[in-house]
Amino acid sequence: MSFILTAIIMFGFWMFLSGELGIIFIISAVVSSLIVAYISHDLLIGKTDIRSGFSNLLRLIRYVPWLIWQVILANLDLVYRTLHPSMPIEPLMIKFDSKLKTDTGITILANSITLTPGTVTVKADRNGEFMVHALARGPAESLLEGTMQAKVRKIEGSEEKRNV
Repeated sequence: MSFILTAIIMFGFWMFLSGELGIIFIISAVVSSLIVAYISHDLLIGKTDIRSGFSNLLRLIRYVPWLIWQVILANLDLVYRTLHPSMPIEPLMIKFDSKLKTDTGITILANSITLTPGTVTVKADRNGEFMVHALARGPAESLLEGTMQAKVRKIEGSEEKRNV
């Protein structure tokens, strides 16, 4: 299955970049895509479970609007702290362990933290240990509450795996 998916992705990418619809270009795209897919299908896709991958994609799509809202709220908080006369900024480093098990989950959480203004992921390892720089105690405490981690756990499907 990963061979077929890789071939389709390579063919689409070839056609997108070439922009040509001549028969020679299409034949070249098919042949090249099949060769590349044969050589590297396990690198691009790996072992696939289409059903769980699709459900994880749907969970990710539902997560994005929530993340955008969090970025907006963090921007407003950052503007308030910057424009406030006493500038209530107290930078700190926090360290926490997450229950995320997959590289995808850890990466999504690390990027989500960094995308949210006022926080930057300094370290995220495969054991789920995170080190984050926060501009103030408020954003740091909201990270430690675990709402973002719980939403990312749902994306990686950890909740379903634990309940089964």
